[in-house]
Amino acid sequence: MPAGRGRPLRAADMKKDVRILLVGEPRVGKTSLIMSLVSEEFPEEVPPRAEEITIPADVTPERVPTHIVDYSEAEQSDEQLHQEISQANVICIVYAVNNKHSIDKVTSRWIPLINERTDKDSRLPLILVGNKSDLVEYSSMETILPIMNQYTEIETCVECSAKNLKNISELFYYAQKAVLHPTGPLYCPEEKEMKPACIKALTRIFKISDQDNDGTLNDAELNFFQRICFNTPLAPQALEDVKNVVRKHISDGVADSGLTLKGFLFLHTLFIQRGRHETTWTVLRRFGYDDDLDLTPEYLFPLLKIPPDCTTELNHHAYLFLQSTFDKHDLDRDCALSPDELKDLFKVFPYIPWGPDVNNTVCTNEKGWITYQGFLSQWTLTTYLDVQRCLEYLGYLGYSILTEQESQASAITVTRDKKIDLQKKQTQRNVFRCNVIGMKNCGKSGVLQALLGRNLMRQKKIRDDHKSYYAINTVYVYGQEKYLLLHDISESEFLTEAEILCDVVCLVYDVSNPKSFEYCARIFKQHFMDSRIPCLIVAAKSDLHEVKQEYSISPTDFCRKHKMPPPQAFTCNTADAPSKDIFVKLTTMAMYPHARLRCMCTCNRCTFCICQSFLNSDLLQSVKNKIFTAVLNRLRARVAEWGAMLLADDEGSITHQVHAVSSVEDSIFMESSHGPLFLEARHVTQADLKSSTFWLRASFGATVFAVLGFAMYKALLKQR
Repeated sequence: MPAGRGRPLRAADMKKDVRILLVGEPRVGKTSLIMSLVSEEFPEEVPPRAEEITIPADVTPERVPTHIVDYSEAEQSDEQLHQEISQANVICIVYAVNNKHSIDKVTSRWIPLINERTDKDSRLPLILVGNKSDLVEYSSMETILPIMNQYTEIETCVECSAKNLKNISELFYYAQKAVLHPTGPLYCPEEKEMKPACIKALTRIFKISDQDNDGTLNDAELNFFQRICFNTPLAPQALEDVKNVVRKHISDGVADSGLTLKGFLFLHTLFIQRGRHETTWTVLRRFGYDDDLDLTPEYLFPLLKIPPDCTTELNHHAYLFLQSTFDKHDLDRDCALSPDELKDLFKVFPYIPWGPDVNNTVCTNEKGWITYQGFLSQWTLTTYLDVQRCLEYLGYLGYSILTEQESQASAITVTRDKKIDLQKKQTQRNVFRCNVIGMKNCGKSGVLQALLGRNLMRQKKIRDDHKSYYAINTVYVYGQEKYLLLHDISESEFLTEAEILCDVVCLVYDVSNPKSFEYCARIFKQHFMDSRIPCLIVAAKSDLHEVKQEYSISPTDFCRKHKMPPPQAFTCNTADAPSKDIFVKLTTMAMYPHARLRCMCTCNRCTFCICQSFLNSDLLQSVKNKIFTAVLNRLRARVAEWGAMLLADDEGSITHQVHAVSSVEDSIFMESSHGPLFLEARHVTQADLKSSTFWLRASFGATVFAVLGFAMYKALLKQR
């Protein structure tokens, strides 16, 4: 089948090659069989032993290189025989149909010898080969059938003739098939039913393929299953024929025109019983199973390179898949997964992946059930903290099969190096990690739970053994949805490198504990004062009486000294959900670590910040200076003209007016940044300075209007 997206796994994907060993009594025709296969004619002269033959992959039906090894008792020792048995993938025991002695040796010598050299739990598949069928007119099958029933490792029996080339190709095809599509792991001949491991694997495959979770595979789902496994859909009549076969044998195999799990398992039992176990193996391997019916490491853990200083996030396609998975199992459509619904979702897992702490890590409803947002948040958390586990979980859910991708790695986005984000002063990340640091009992847990919208009353209901040191939820910054991941760092004198690594730090102290802030200050100076990681100090339990902190300077002065935002008052002792202001601030600081945030507003648009930056920009200051210089020069020119007109006046009067002009200039320089520019200029005659004062007053008025307008805007924001 062609390689590409959604291609079925072939046997070649599971085995690199097949090694076939031919054993048997002397002169039964082992060497003749090999030479007849290679030359496609019976050899006139047969050597004592044929050299090892390698058949290239492109000429075999299963597209796997095949090695055929001959054994000669005359040329090889018992030790060499034992070594060949240990290296073989399948052994053909050859007997002559016209020689009863060689048939007896199958059970008296060869099968016991082979089983002694292999583990009981991993027997080599055996093929019984009856050669020289051209010499007799009867079949040896009546003698061989009891032997096949006695030894379950015998895959099949083939009667052939090296002389007239009868069933030679079929012999080696069945030997190859016994390796690539073994019956042993699938079926128990004694009980005539599939083995439990096979039933478990096929049940998982059924649940993954049942995309609407109604307990049946409808025509669309069956067609999708057929296409991804065998690369071809089924015609409508073929679909109906399949269902009719199931209806004929079991009553509850088809329901509401869909194939039930019982019907699905019956079909595969039928395939195996009719010798078409390669059909079942094709399905199993497409869904990631190996010969022991375990999911392969290559399927669960596809290669994913993650450079240093990069993080892992789910991409848009992964979120769409998880959304469909949530909808599939949210049977009551309440946008939350009940314990039974969550248990049903995890039936395709070999174990329950989430513990009780997950309910205190993500958002839940009033009943404590994980909501849709909480479901996506938990997957986001797993991807960020342990991407290999996320790949494993997506593999259990069948991500690569249902999305027709090469592997689960296509669901992951590896973010760029954080150093590049800092250089470009912008980030493409959607998940930001915040380490929450503070003394024990300072209110860190309250901060984590407040991110999930839980007040103090709800937090008191959390059991100690269900406590989580992580919390994750979405936060909107400038209209963009981002994930904020909070990690509660245990109190310690020295933090490890892993505890320092984050996007933003939240230093929490208890306003009612005078010794609380000192720990935050010490940790900041030790680890973050010289780093590029932004920090925010949170004054927790602000509903309690605030006491003076036993530290050299107050928290406010400490923040001012280190050019940090002022301490943020926070409490979770509220009637409703606690305020999320600090989480917006933390996420904003993580997104823009290069910026010094001045207003720390929570409007998510921050128009005030934009305008404030504009008013303080170098460009606007340059324009203001040029306007001021032009106006001042114009005023001086007018004063000079006015002075010339007064030359005829007495000297005392001129001196007085010159002092008036000087006072005007001094006033302009002194008041340019503090108040009206022309208060002292009122000594000048109104008529003479009409033009100049008009433009000066207009410029000043516009500036005052802008400043007052934005001040009012800021006041309104605080009220909101």
